Amino acid sequence: MGGSTRARRWRAVATGALVGSVALVLGGCGVVTTKEDRRFAVKLADEHYPGVLRVIGAHTLFPQASGSEITFAVTDDPDAVVRIRVDAKAGTCNTHACGGVLDEAVERGRRDADLLRVLVGTFERCGHEVIGVEPSTGAPWIVAEPTDATVAPVLKDIGACVRQWVEAREAKDPSAKKEGASVNLVSRAVAEKRPTGKASQPTAMRLSATPLLAALHAHPYFAASYAVVDGRIDTTGSARIVRPFTEQQKFARTVQSGVKERLRTTHPRVQISDFDWVWQLEPGTVDRFTGYVLYCEEPDGEKTCLGDRAVVVTTDGDGRPIGELRPVGKVREGRGPLRLPPL
Repeated sequence: MGGSTRARRWRAVATGALVGSVALVLGGCGVVTTKEDRRFAVKLADEHYPGVLRVIGAHTLFPQASGSEITFAVTDDPDAVVRIRVDAKAGTCNTHACGGVLDEAVERGRRDADLLRVLVGTFERCGHEVIGVEPSTGAPWIVAEPTDATVAPVLKDIGACVRQWVEAREAKDPSAKKEGASVNLVSRAVAEKRPTGKASQPTAMRLSATPLLAALHAHPYFAASYAVVDGRIDTTGSARIVRPFTEQQKFARTVQSGVKERLRTTHPRVQISDFDWVWQLEPGTVDRFTGYVLYCEEPDGEKTCLGDRAVVVTTDGDGRPIGELRPVGKVREGRGPLRLPPL
């Protein structure tokens, strides 16, 4: 009884301390409110860009103890969005004096809006509405539903549009690095159910909104890639399937199980690596995928099999291997770097 009473007393003390600590963190450090930072941002906009910048959003920057990310609309550019980190208590923006930081952010927001107009306008002229843009890569999302019979011409048609877009983008910024581009292809059914955001939001904000991108990523889609060849975009392109995490895990397990069953006929103690390759579409198909599976011919003691050998595998849409496995041979020495040849 005494031990039980003491345990309850310690739990009560620990719970009280935890609640007190959370209260101090949330109340003392101002993490749960953006009011001061928002007011500070409004004042900055009025001082530096009167009538031009309008605060439309603010959120905390957890786990930072102070400061908020402030989002501005630009009144004379409905496509542009400007974002900076504001800390009202310190009187700083992005931890520096605010004037210069705000100037750079506005310039960047206007420049990005120009490039966004190039992207959206180019695809519109090609007959494709841009329904989203990945903020990290700049890849647009469009509606396209290729079949076995149409996948090659669809990729080529999109590739011609990509070439126009990239060349127009380079004309805007000649110093930009010449590089390839990718386009995400989503089904019409998924596109029609996407959250579209408010029409009053800047275009750059609407097309990269978190709820929109989450909805598009929640279903399998094709990612079409276009490389630069001899200084220009190769319009032929290639495509791969991108699945939500749980579906990809299920696909990978099916592949690995099927490959293991086949390899055991010649290597009874074979171990399959957890390595999960990027699965590319077989040319002229939308339901045949090719990639690598790594394996070890013998168990590697207590260590996980990284895979020192590989086979090229073609599977159906569920991950079941079809046709013959194509041995690649040795792709790693010991636990060293992986060296896979091009598919």
